Amino acid sequence: MTQEHAPFEIHVHGDVPIKAETDAAALHEALRPLWKYAGARSFNDGAPSLYDEEPGIRFDTTSHRLQMCWTVRGDDDFRMVLDDLCMNLNELSAAGAQIEVTFYDAEFDEEDEAQGGESRDDFVMLFVGPDPGAIMQAQRDLLVHDVINMMERHFDGSELGGVVGEIDKLFSQRFDSLVSSLDIGKPPRGPGGGNTGHGGGGRRPRHLH
Repeated sequence: MTQEHAPFEIHVHGDVPIKAETDAAALHEALRPLWKYAGARSFNDGAPSLYDEEPGIRFDTTSHRLQMCWTVRGDDDFRMVLDDLCMNLNELSAAGAQIEVTFYDAEFDEEDEAQGGESRDDFVMLFVGPDPGAIMQAQRDLLVHDVINMMERHFDGSELGGVVGEIDKLFSQRFDSLVSSLDIGKPPRGPGGGNTGHGGGGRRPRHLH
């Protein structure tokens, strides 16, 4: 659904590691929500960006990475496309990764700004991964990166180990809560009816002790 006078220009940016056994056809199908939204009949037609200087949507078969730097015209309904995209990529991703989506208000101009108007620009950060642990790992790594970059303006990096440790504790608590919630309602396991461990939560993220 591309409209010449759509209210937004929507930029999708991400670098997602893909499972080695995934072929290009399977990935193209997973990306269908994007290229169909652009009004294309195939991945090859929909992969180019609205802007020639952007590489668009590419699958590097050597490194098995999906690389997206792609802009399309659209509306708020693009958010539903993102839901479908993330579900599809969860099935094919080899590790957790972030996808950044920016909505630029195409109808906001200098005159609107001069009159004190506010643009409808918006930014969405999404995460995909093969399991909840991998997704939380990507969230944790991004948060640590951002916090360290900010705090290194005032402290030496060697002083920030405690900060990273506290971040890890928070994510460990979130992961344990997720696993516990997935266990609720499951039938007892084992001959004695006891629950011998957590299930359904995927692997625990690295660094989260």
